Amino acid sequence: MSRYRLLPTPAQEAVLQDHCAHARCVWNLAVEQHAHWHPGRTGAPGYLEQCRQLTAARAEYPWLAAGSQTVQQQALRDFAQAITAFFDPGNPAGRPSWRKAGRDEGFRIVGRRGRQWDVRRLSRRTGEVWVPKAGWVRFRWSRPVPPGVKSYRVTMDRAGRWHVAFAVIPEPIPAPGNGTVAGVDRGVAVSAALSTGDLLTVPGLTVPERGRLRRLERQLARAQRGSNRRGRVRLAIARLRARETDRRKDWAEKASTRLAREFDVIRVEDLKIGNMTRSATGTAASPGRNVRAKAGLNRAILRSGWGLLVRRLEDKAPGRVEKVSPAFTSQRCSACGHVDASSRESQARFACTACSFACNADVNAAKNIAAGHAVTARGGDGAARPVNREPQLLASLTGRERLESPAFRRGRMSTDERTYLPSFRHGGHELGVGGRLAAGRLVPLGGLPQFPGDDARLVTVVLLDQLVDGRADRAEDAELLQVRAEPGPEPVVRS
Repeated sequence: MSRYRLLPTPAQEAVLQDHCAHARCVWNLAVEQHAHWHPGRTGAPGYLEQCRQLTAARAEYPWLAAGSQTVQQQALRDFAQAITAFFDPGNPAGRPSWRKAGRDEGFRIVGRRGRQWDVRRLSRRTGEVWVPKAGWVRFRWSRPVPPGVKSYRVTMDRAGRWHVAFAVIPEPIPAPGNGTVAGVDRGVAVSAALSTGDLLTVPGLTVPERGRLRRLERQLARAQRGSNRRGRVRLAIARLRARETDRRKDWAEKASTRLAREFDVIRVEDLKIGNMTRSATGTAASPGRNVRAKAGLNRAILRSGWGLLVRRLEDKAPGRVEKVSPAFTSQRCSACGHVDASSRESQARFACTACSFACNADVNAAKNIAAGHAVTARGGDGAARPVNREPQLLASLTGRERLESPAFRRGRMSTDERTYLPSFRHGGHELGVGGRLAAGRLVPLGGLPQFPGDDARLVTVVLLDQLVDGRADRAEDAELLQVRAEPGPEPVVRS
């Protein structure tokens, strides 16, 4: 939607408030009708039946007939769409709920432009929109009104500001075509860290503004309910909150536009923000712990605009946003793939305990997200597995069936094949590829069979002709055979 700041006169504002009240009343009556229904009763009325009931109600109540029939019928249509979305299994929308005065203020106008409504431009920065019963209402012409608009919505926020939003789906931002992939790690201290090394932070309230907000909240706690002073303080608080919200939305729009223009693919973590920001209060039987700290963390997460950024990215770059599992992305080294919780030295520093690679912790996580290196719950992604990976059956270059064949077990293979199938001898037991350990499990490629002893030593044999920087070349046939052996005789590679 393209939203503009609406500038009504006092008389027009009174008409707009009446429209909001009528739309809210009709919506709440429809909610009450559906709440009355339960299995065994006659089904709740649909949209057409509710429109007939609305016509009868307008004939009976003059205050409802004084309003716009278009506004009231559109409220019923909006409710019908909301209840349809609620019963749609593929839609996560919730059940339509009660609308409250002062919080849910708005109405929608639908019709053909030039007949039911119209828009015209007065000057370089001023335009007018036709609203039923209110006439021409001015708004700030901050950008051209997009063509093809068939409806618009008028809303009022808690700060008392009016806006008009013209319903139109904008064209997606074209991909640059450079083949680049960006990873975005969302956090609290750093709102969004990019795999390129950029750190983006949501601009919230300044220190003086936060101090004023605390003073106003104390005044609100002391003010008597229903008094004019309490209303003035609530309005001042709402204006500060709206200023913070505007800055967060502006940051999300600019950041999402930049990412959509510069990268072909944007990868983000698949975070369950609703679960992460759930209250830790608990119940009377089992009360929660650290409730105040968790509440502060929830506010910080919501203040960072995690969901808003991803939602705008999906709108501007459809089909180019990929979600990666967030498991262990902050503990995995983006250089060597080693996973260790102790590598995260602090909130801002990551130092790998295996290869000594060090960088910003959020940037390291963003690089893992960009590479799609989300570690599974078992501790590995298939390329570099940590020590908590449970041994699995062997899967080699020649296939499991060939490795488990009788000819392979008797050693009948060519010299070339034998070159790429090493075996180990440890403690008098030959650990060949396809041979069995004492625990009765096959030696896995890339797995880590566990041996007793705290001073275990990790032996890695690369099944390639080349070894680059101590790691195997990332080719299709690059596989590692890792065995954790006790201190003792050196492992012997059989050719």
